[in-house]
Amino acid sequence: MRELFRRNLRFFLIFSSAALLLRLVFILRFPGVVTDSFVYGDIAKNWLQHGIYGLSGTQEISPTYIRLPGYPAFLALIFSIAGMEHYRAVLFVQIFVDLASCFLCADIARRLISSRAAKAAFVLACLCPFLADYSAAALTETLEVFFTALTFDLAIHGLQLRSMRYWVGAGAACAAAILLRPDGVLLVIAIEIYLFAMAITKLKPDSGAAGATPAIQKTLLINLVQCGVILAVVAALPLIPWTLRNWHTFHRFQPLAPRYANEENEFVPMGFNRWVKTWMADYASVEEIYWQEPGDKIDPSKLPSRAFDSPEQRDQTEAAIEDYNEALHVSPRLDARFQALATARIRSHPARYYIGLPILRIMDMWLRPRTEMLPSDSRWWEFDDEPKWLAMAIAFGAVNLFYVACALVGWMRVRSVELTGLLVLFVVLRSVFLGTLENPEPRYTLEMYPMVIVFAACALIRSRSQADVQNGAS
Repeated sequence: MRELFRRNLRFFLIFSSAALLLRLVFILRFPGVVTDSFVYGDIAKNWLQHGIYGLSGTQEISPTYIRLPGYPAFLALIFSIAGMEHYRAVLFVQIFVDLASCFLCADIARRLISSRAAKAAFVLACLCPFLADYSAAALTETLEVFFTALTFDLAIHGLQLRSMRYWVGAGAACAAAILLRPDGVLLVIAIEIYLFAMAITKLKPDSGAAGATPAIQKTLLINLVQCGVILAVVAALPLIPWTLRNWHTFHRFQPLAPRYANEENEFVPMGFNRWVKTWMADYASVEEIYWQEPGDKIDPSKLPSRAFDSPEQRDQTEAAIEDYNEALHVSPRLDARFQALATARIRSHPARYYIGLPILRIMDMWLRPRTEMLPSDSRWWEFDDEPKWLAMAIAFGAVNLFYVACALVGWMRVRSVELTGLLVLFVVLRSVFLGTLENPEPRYTLEMYPMVIVFAACALIRSRSQADVQNGAS
């Protein structure tokens, strides 16, 4: 990569400047310091000032495990240098982290495809408005994207060069991703599955390359096993102190954060959540229904028609929502009513619940305009927003379709190239996981955008000769 950078210094400087300028526009015009940002910030502040990893209460600071320590540690580092709760400094640091992700995308494309693909990937990453948008948000996404790209860059290096030091680095990058978000575990799972598949292939009698002896095949197999073990061990090691802390403080085995970010002994309305999953398919409903609980009234008129299977069920649902609106929280008794509704709906339409709706949620996360951090109306398709925000939503939607369509075309061109299957496996695995969630938020697909960018770059270069591939991987 250094040689490519040296030979194309002007190119990289121009697009690096464009990337920084684009991200500065988002920071200055649309800074994203939201509720979750203050939760992370409160933990970071208490950790710095009082040595307690916890949340501020009316009278005292209560230890917590609702968030993993990665992002609070990042905020604490920035706060200790720039000043307490200086979120703008955090955003400025994140734009440089995001720029580093652009270089990682380029290096992955270079390693897998060619130098021309690397340059195309760099342009796509630098000018990607979605990465730029979230670099201006005090959330985990920018760092998570960086460590995801770093993991795959190091893993590909390790597989191509058969060097264990790259696997140590890949394991450390996985650990950082997991400490930011619990779904970072999917990185380890995807790579381990890929290594296992490669090992199975090596065990087949007819799997050897031309001239490969059984001894060489055995050596390759042992190397793959070593890679998998190193990755898993290094990725898991940083979780040990966190797990021990939670056991000592809460007497609970909690190696990650709880699925619903709930405190110890806090009631989670699982019946309500399950009912939501029987009809939830789009982000607009996340904002209008799912996020309203607890604390805000739910407007039953916002429920889509697919939330009811019969007039009787509509009446039962509206009655349950009316009772919720009186108390503004879901009690165990009310939760049982939502659970009964969910059970009846799942029993009558199991294919819709287990197959149809997850597919719709995945498609919504991939294809809708990524304007959730911007002033645009989430119901953009009703065309009743202000013209400038409506135009932004349509433009973002078109750009997203361009990236995804190019990625599909690029994958078709290079699907036979060695190791591209690793990227595809992660995209498929994570997409399937996202389909199981109640809340289809488009930001959850951002971790897969380095893969999208790499494949999209392959669609934009004119041709790909074997010499290009060899030159790019060298």
